[in-house]
Amino acid sequence: MSVSIKPDWENIDTVLLDMDGTILDLSFDNFFWKEFMPQMYAEKKQISLQQSQQFLKDSYASVFGQLQWYCLDYWSEQLEIDIPALKMSVKDRVAFRPHAIEFLRFLQDNNKRVILATNAHPKSLEIKLLNANFHQYFEDLSCSHEFGHPKEEQVYWQRLQEKYRFDPKRTLFVDDAVRILKAAEDFGIAHLLGISQPDMTLDKIDSSPYDAVDDFLDIIDQ
Repeated sequence: MSVSIKPDWENIDTVLLDMDGTILDLSFDNFFWKEFMPQMYAEKKQISLQQSQQFLKDSYASVFGQLQWYCLDYWSEQLEIDIPALKMSVKDRVAFRPHAIEFLRFLQDNNKRVILATNAHPKSLEIKLLNANFHQYFEDLSCSHEFGHPKEEQVYWQRLQEKYRFDPKRTLFVDDAVRILKAAEDFGIAHLLGISQPDMTLDKIDSSPYDAVDDFLDIIDQ
């Protein structure tokens, strides 16, 4: 469902933001893993595109939601392809979601503590920053790999809280994945918000039971 009311900014000190599908358009990642990679793998293995697509689909599904699913080193080893190099070759496709920068500036102007909380591999974060510079709006950029667990797992949230010492009751977490919002809720994060259109080239998604933002301008106090 779309966001009906703005976050209770007076009772929010810390904002934890996902990266892909939240501040960045998920179309880059969907293109890379679902279109570009199957083509490259088919060429490497000299198999049909259909065979490549099915093999990769099954491979992705086998580790979905686990840390390996997000790990470029894992996929480089499994597929015998330099994944970071391939991502670099199409980095010009990386783009912000609409009004993401305005939202980050709003948080900065209102003295919110802002931390990037992403499952993306550190090498992926580096590549994204080359074409979408946003580090200056964050206190820190945190990848789940440093904790050894993805955001889907409670150990992640425990270690994130130990590092940054945020108050869950005064924290807003924004993410495009319902399963991850649920994990944050289970940990005790009080303010949760989904993204209604992570990939701007695709239809909107259902973030129920969580409110979701369509345009960041809708939740900015103006």
